[in-house]
Amino acid sequence: DVQLQASGGGLVQSGGSLRLSCATSGFTFGDVDMGWMRQVPGKVSALVSCINKGGDTVYYADSVKGRFTTSRDNAKGTLYLNMNSLKPEDTAEYYCVSTFDVSASGCSLGNFEGQGTLVTVSS
Repeated sequence: DVQLQASGGGLVQSGGSLRLSCATSGFTFGDVDMGWMRQVPGKVSALVSCINKGGDTVYYADSVKGRFTTSRDNAKGTLYLNMNSLKPEDTAEYYCVSTFDVSASGCSLGNFEGQGTLVTVSS
């Protein structure tokens, strides 16, 4: 079975940092483009970032550009999201997804979606 499990969320003050991880299994991670989504309760999910299978092409939503960094370790089957200068509006559940057609302009969502981790940023 395909599994994606995000971790690393928590409560942090505005201006703080967190590092999220997404551990995967059940598929060949290095063959799949990946990404991060976030969802505020009651609102539509939003794409945060995507990264191609080689890790050399990354897209960021304007709202996080310059503050968040996405990376991957294909040997470990793990996706990362380093979040700096966090703002209260970053408060959401973050989860990892598979993607495709990653470019600097965006990507398309794939078929895999994982369990999320809650990030809460206090003002």
